[in-house]
Amino acid sequence: MLQLAGGAKRFGHKLLFEDANWLITPDERTGLVGGNGTGKSTLLKVLAGVEQLDGGQLNRSKGLTIGYLPQDGLTMRGKTVFEECLSVFAEAHAMQAEMETLGDRFGTVDPQSPEYDDIAERYSELSDQLMAQDLYTLDAQVGAVLGGLGFAREDWTRQTEEFSGGWQMRIALAKLLLQKPSLLLLDEPTNHLDLESRNWLEDYLRTYPRAFILISHDRYFLDVTVTKITEVWNKRVWFYTGGYEKYVTQKTARREQLASDYKSQRDRIEQLEAFINRFRYQATKAKQVQSRIKELEKIERIEVPEDEETIHFSFPQPPASGRLVCEVSNLGKRYEPKQILSNVNFTIDRGDRIALVGPNGAGKSTLIRMLSQMEEPTTGTVRYGHNVLADYFAQDQYKVLNPDAQMLDDISSAAPKVPTVELRNLLGAFLFNGDDVFKKLGVLSGGERNRYALARMLVSPANFILLDEPTNHLDLRAKDVLLEAIRAFTGTVLFVSHDRYFIDGLATRVFECEHGGVQVFPGNYEDYLWRKGGGPDKVIAAAKEMQRTSLPSIELPPIAVANGDGSTGGNGAGLATGSNGAKPSAAPVKKLNPIKLKAMQDRVRFAEEEMPRMEEHMLALETALGNYVSADQSQRQQSELAQLRKQHEALMHEWEDLSTQLEEQGAAV
Repeated sequence: MLQLAGGAKRFGHKLLFEDANWLITPDERTGLVGGNGTGKSTLLKVLAGVEQLDGGQLNRSKGLTIGYLPQDGLTMRGKTVFEECLSVFAEAHAMQAEMETLGDRFGTVDPQSPEYDDIAERYSELSDQLMAQDLYTLDAQVGAVLGGLGFAREDWTRQTEEFSGGWQMRIALAKLLLQKPSLLLLDEPTNHLDLESRNWLEDYLRTYPRAFILISHDRYFLDVTVTKITEVWNKRVWFYTGGYEKYVTQKTARREQLASDYKSQRDRIEQLEAFINRFRYQATKAKQVQSRIKELEKIERIEVPEDEETIHFSFPQPPASGRLVCEVSNLGKRYEPKQILSNVNFTIDRGDRIALVGPNGAGKSTLIRMLSQMEEPTTGTVRYGHNVLADYFAQDQYKVLNPDAQMLDDISSAAPKVPTVELRNLLGAFLFNGDDVFKKLGVLSGGERNRYALARMLVSPANFILLDEPTNHLDLRAKDVLLEAIRAFTGTVLFVSHDRYFIDGLATRVFECEHGGVQVFPGNYEDYLWRKGGGPDKVIAAAKEMQRTSLPSIELPPIAVANGDGSTGGNGAGLATGSNGAKPSAAPVKKLNPIKLKAMQDRVRFAEEEMPRMEEHMLALETALGNYVSADQSQRQQSELAQLRKQHEALMHEWEDLSTQLEEQGAAV
């Protein structure tokens, strides 16, 4: 479908990659990864035809269509959102118009003429093409994609120019998904999406009928969408099967093999050089010396690149706060004419790791600003507990920095007691080395300034940290380091993030902003999704439907109870019912024989011993889910946890029923 042969590309004097060979097939589902500056986005632009190779060839098959989404920079105007998305079907609408014209001509042309046959043939051809494109569902297709990407119905009729850059990129993504090109090239498609839209895109790509290649710094997103990883590393393009987790394992093995090969080659080179130097001037050894010189010249030197730079840091451990960190009472916020939040109540305790989630526009950033006391609420209060020291990292933190200040001077002013050498080491950990520390903040890119703002926050000994999108502009390795640093932090953290892996690995509670309120969920994001999907109610329903068949049980004979007509039945409820289904006020309880009583007592004792064990197992699984290893393992653990919850719920109901019956029988357990 698309073949890169011997591809090479430079950026100025820097070689990004060379001798790149890549055959892209119709079922390609690939994640493109690599360190910052290695050439990932450039390679994607080459595949899209936006940039040209400096060496090698790019060959395309006939009829190939390519859709390319850059990281940013696309703007649209002059149409409503819905009209802009419908515009991708312009060819289909043109074919429909041609069909209507051909239909009119049927009545004016002799059915026996060759012209009539030509019209009929073209009409049939257009009809087949439109059938394949499902012309009559185009409006529904547009609505489904816009809804999935977070556009409310009232947004569909708004002009595209009314939307910010992030929403403009969502419109561009929607158009590409509706076009369904042969090859979809997406550069950081989740950058401008909230969690709900990201989850929708994840499901969409899982069933996408054609090929796609995407760049993403969200390892969970990569794990669940792609089947291959392509890495730009060491000026070459490398291929790995499986998702991101498998790539990490395979790359470690590849690097170890490369180091081993390098050592073996160095040993051989040293042997050859030692022989040549020793016998270079001995005539009797001239032939052997020449042979080794030729061997030495033919050796293609193996290069082992230095370890890629990444961020290494830890938060300063702060003084302890009181148990209660923050109490929110009847909190509300209004930006005329819209009420953003109302009647919000919750508490935050010491050591909490709280993920603040919800769709864009639901009030997450507004809430976190009020919690940081950077913004006053319209109603209600935010009260800090004893000895709470708060620090706030904004999504656009770089905007509050002084653009005329030098980096080292600025961070020194924030931490006057910290030695300059320590501050330079900290900045170096954030990839600001050498003379970089003397740059003015205004010349840094947005990503660099946000990285610097994170470093600046580290010199403040806060014990309550509020982070709004801290992982923006960080690569995969840097996100992992940040995650580990926050895990080791002894204070309290509340954060907004659209990175699923980051949330799952950190959150102990989830606060959901939606419909003007905040709902609190225990556990991590997986637990939140489980509860949002029905959670306990689904389990109870499933447990009743299972009728305890999934549990190891003692076979109990049917329990005869008195029915309203004087007959006996085996409903096992231990309660008499009248013919109209009502419970009589004083129905006699039929005494059970000792064998049945003993079986019921044994079953109750079993349940009382088994339920605590099941609860311990559930707690262990919930803890394990908080330490992400791989998507497959998390899925297995989540499935096991869901099944265990169902069994526990069913056993609880059985224990309650049997205990009630034994109590009515006047029998002890």
